[in-house]
Amino acid sequence: MKRPLVLPLPGNEDLAAQLAKHLDGDLGELETRKFPDDETYVRMLTDLRGRDVVLVCTLERPDPKFLPLTFVAITAQHLGALRVGLVAPYLAYMRQDRRFHEGEAVSSKIFATSLSSTFDWIVTVDPHLHRYNSLDEIYTIPTRVVHSAPLLADWIAANEPTPLVIGPDIESEQRVSEVATQVNAPYRILRKKRRGDRNVEIAVPDLHEMRERKPVLVDDIVSSGKTMTETALQLRALGMLPPVCIAVHALLSPDAFAALREAAGAVVSTNCVPHESNRIDVSGLLADGVTALLGANP
Repeated sequence: MKRPLVLPLPGNEDLAAQLAKHLDGDLGELETRKFPDDETYVRMLTDLRGRDVVLVCTLERPDPKFLPLTFVAITAQHLGALRVGLVAPYLAYMRQDRRFHEGEAVSSKIFATSLSSTFDWIVTVDPHLHRYNSLDEIYTIPTRVVHSAPLLADWIAANEPTPLVIGPDIESEQRVSEVATQVNAPYRILRKKRRGDRNVEIAVPDLHEMRERKPVLVDDIVSSGKTMTETALQLRALGMLPPVCIAVHALLSPDAFAALREAAGAVVSTNCVPHESNRIDVSGLLADGVTALLGANP
């Protein structure tokens, strides 16, 4: 049986290299560039006939990435790949999971249909499942979700001797409680009211008895950074130690990152999305997910 071929889309080279090591696979090459009219050119530089091809492309800011990714996947199939799977550590378009206002697109289902028609399987990390119980509700191909909580707990245990693990809202409680249990630490869940994409209100409970502990804020997706920044400022106003903010998916703009870093003691993220705050490597988790799917799909 041929070793899997790991093929990174631009910007995913480091994670793909780590993933290839974990899979005992080969690292492939491709060429992509833009024509003067901004259309995409794709060329495979590695022979992939009869190979299981693993495309690596995290999908933050997905719109300019989607067409090149689709071109690469379909070209791999045309050139004789056995199966073509997608490792997308961050899976985009999970937010709009119902029609909140008349005429809206339910983009999570549309995007799932598009990816399901292009790939043989998908592996991702902690997708934002809000009203869906699993990806199987919208994806028609095999999927494997791997969970970052053990890695977050390992980082906290190695770096913070007396943590207080804090989640921003009730949706985060399962992850936060799991992390806190693994590091043998207390946890608290805040109450959040979202007034808009960039406007949130945070209710912080009385934490007087926890004042000697280091607040560690844990969230899955941090984009505008408003929730974490506001929470960090409130905690410091209460006399707490400068908090550590941990994100699974750091979608922060430079300005948002600067504001959060000023409010917090430290900002840490996984490498699901390339960012200067990356400290936690998920390549081993992703390799486990890929191995399970390759073994389950002869």
